Amino acid sequence: MPYVTTQDGTEIFYKDWGPKSAQPIVFHHGWPLSADDWDSQMLFFLHRGYRVIAHDRRGHGRSSQTSSGHEMDTYAADVAALADALDLKNAVHIGHSTGGGEVAHYVARARPGRVAKAVLVGAVPPIMVKSEKNPGGLPIDVFNGLRAAFLVDRAQFFIDLPTGPFYGFNRPGAKVSQGLINNWWRQGMMGAANAHYDCIKAFSETDFTEDLKKIEVPTFVAHGTDDQIVPYDDSAPLSRKLLKNGVLKAYPGLPHGLLATHADVINPDLLAFVEGKKIEGAD
Repeated sequence: MPYVTTQDGTEIFYKDWGPKSAQPIVFHHGWPLSADDWDSQMLFFLHRGYRVIAHDRRGHGRSSQTSSGHEMDTYAADVAALADALDLKNAVHIGHSTGGGEVAHYVARARPGRVAKAVLVGAVPPIMVKSEKNPGGLPIDVFNGLRAAFLVDRAQFFIDLPTGPFYGFNRPGAKVSQGLINNWWRQGMMGAANAHYDCIKAFSETDFTEDLKKIEVPTFVAHGTDDQIVPYDDSAPLSRKLLKNGVLKAYPGLPHGLLATHADVINPDLLAFVEGKKIEGAD
């Protein structure tokens, strides 16, 4: 299996499919998942001639289970190491949830020529936790509750989350996919408990405001309005306002895990953005 070794010796697993001469699209997964969460999008773009790449964040999936580095500065540095090793140029970086924060943090620091565009889907920026500066955020008790449930029984917690709010399967009339639930659990349990625990702080308390302000490349912000994990009102519209060259599309009634539950809806919009075409319904 292919790995990139970072400066601190961490081995980052990655997938790299398609022509090496094609424009690269790099996918950044959410917590506590892996590159496998992007299978639908990777196949979609692969079949349209793109080079598609996805990595497992350190402590997640098949990457090294490290004792440290489970914060955004190191996550972004790991992405930079991957981009350097593969010599990625003119890449589109697409991130979901925590991966959206990773994209913002990396793109704001990327070497010239590395990044062409960015996409934030159901992403955690600008900042999730409630404070005086962010009165619409979620109280710290919400994230403390995640940590508590995680410590009591990680395996059961990793069943409860996808069965309920992550995919919106707790909503009346939802079409439940047991396969998605099982695959979420499988990916989560591959990773390291310490990395997952520390990452809760990384995705909830990191302030990406300055990152968003620094990003110059075109950026597509996509978010479901029924996102029960990263509430729409305190994320997507605020990120859009901070971006110099951003476009926002709200997906009415769609959940946090819309990339899996509604790939047929969002994949064409991702393609339109990558190709520089108009995204229907975006501002």
